[in-house]
Amino acid sequence: MVLHNRLSATELKGRLAAETFQRVTVSFYQYAKIADPQVFRNQLYEALFKLQVFGRIYVANEGINAQVSIPAHHFEEFRQHLDAISFLKGVRLNIAVDDNGKSFWVLKIKVREKIVADGITDPAFDMDNRGKYVNAREFNELTADPDTVVIDMRNHYEFEVGHFDNALEVPSSTFREQLPMAVDMMKDQKEKNIIMYCTGGIRCEKASAYMLHQGFKNVFHLEGGIIEYTNKAKEWGLPNKFRGKNFVFDERLGERISDEVISQCHQCGEPCDDHTNCANEGCHLLFIQCAKCAAKYNGCCSEACTAVLALPEEEQAEMRKGIDKGLMLFNKRKWDRSGDSTK
Repeated sequence: MVLHNRLSATELKGRLAAETFQRVTVSFYQYAKIADPQVFRNQLYEALFKLQVFGRIYVANEGINAQVSIPAHHFEEFRQHLDAISFLKGVRLNIAVDDNGKSFWVLKIKVREKIVADGITDPAFDMDNRGKYVNAREFNELTADPDTVVIDMRNHYEFEVGHFDNALEVPSSTFREQLPMAVDMMKDQKEKNIIMYCTGGIRCEKASAYMLHQGFKNVFHLEGGIIEYTNKAKEWGLPNKFRGKNFVFDERLGERISDEVISQCHQCGEPCDDHTNCANEGCHLLFIQCAKCAAKYNGCCSEACTAVLALPEEEQAEMRKGIDKGLMLFNKRKWDRSGDSTK
């Protein structure tokens, strides 16, 4: 069989819209030693394609990182397939908190150098020496101690729409930049308990290992990240200390954790935590936009992009030629609300 998608995005999205069954969005990861990631990738693609699984999966020598959408009627088969893989047997599956079943519309499995790009080059770094897991109950208990510091290991745009009470932000758009920044931020507080967290656990687990590698002692990481914490807090009847929305890297762009809205529309400043990508494909900036501004700017980030979007598609395509959008993310330090980027 062909081990990659050959259909257009339009056709795939149409098929998803026509589905009559329910889907479940799940994320999981495992740090493990995979001898031949390409062979493993091909075998996994063949198995998941047959189960109609959609999603984004990264495979590397250091393990697997996956966010997938599974037909509910194939869920147990999916779990059984993972259990048949030695290093994935019993792996924790983080079930999405706020799921509309439309998180993914195609299956993509890619081989990468690492499942989390970290910038670590020291051969002595060892992922087997990582921080201690804390579950939702332990997290709540530890964070009641004034000698505990909570560090958010997600990107600045994730932190903006939601985070734990009193969490420290490491203000960057990349994990590789955050690791040394976190060490520098905590260099004078090595005696304190440090709890690191992220969306599903993969980044904070590696961050905890990096902190230990840098000489810190009392390092913890939140088991299963925000997603598992929220599910367990609800199951165990615990106070949920997370404020706002949890950003997710799929079509949903977020899942509601609390009713509190802690961020603002980047164009008008009104309370809002809905991320979107600029409708001008030549820009595609990820930013926060309220419904009123979405109507005013036709889904664009600025008047300039709104004007481009009004042009014939052929002219827009010509303007996009040669453009390198890079990492197009809203950053407060590089933006003003008039809609003009200062990058």
